[in-house]
Amino acid sequence: MIIKHMLELMYQPDQAWRSISRDEPSIPGVMGHILVMALIPAIAWFYGVTQVGWRVGAGEATRITVDSTLIIIVLFYLGILGALIGVGLLIHWMSVTYGARTSPAKAISLAAYTATPLFVGGILGFFPVLWLNLLLGTAAGCYAVWLLYLGIPHMMGVPPERGYLFASATMAVALVIFVSMMGATVLLWEFGAMPVFTD
Repeated sequence: MIIKHMLELMYQPDQAWRSISRDEPSIPGVMGHILVMALIPAIAWFYGVTQVGWRVGAGEATRITVDSTLIIIVLFYLGILGALIGVGLLIHWMSVTYGARTSPAKAISLAAYTATPLFVGGILGFFPVLWLNLLLGTAAGCYAVWLLYLGIPHMMGVPPERGYLFASATMAVALVIFVSMMGATVLLWEFGAMPVFTD
């Protein structure tokens, strides 16, 4: 059922959100979905940066050692999980302000389904081409934001005008989490989780 919803979100998002909103998700079910989907970008980028590498100009491909990439990818995977759960719990917390009907599982489910284009876009990690990754990654991010604005009224049971405000507040929270993760990345690099490049 989860795969069906994800495919529908990519080509019939409004219908998909209506269908998803009728489900009563459980925490184990939602966590299973997130645990599996977060593996897509993690595995893709692990392979891409260790085996394929990337080029700047006409030079040799730059790769990262497997040992240093393992640490980075595990932290990347945990960061994805933490960000989605954090955004979901904050959606649940904010739902009272907007008069929404929700549960923690439904709010985390909203965050996870909204991230579908980003999970799918993670496949680009298998072939790290800078311009292509930036272009399609930006498109995936824009589509995820659109899914959020489209999905909140359905999932939270609020009118569209209130859903717009709710989605805007959710975007603000997501951006704060994103910036916090960037700061955490700098700190983790200082404490040894930095890439080591191959010769």
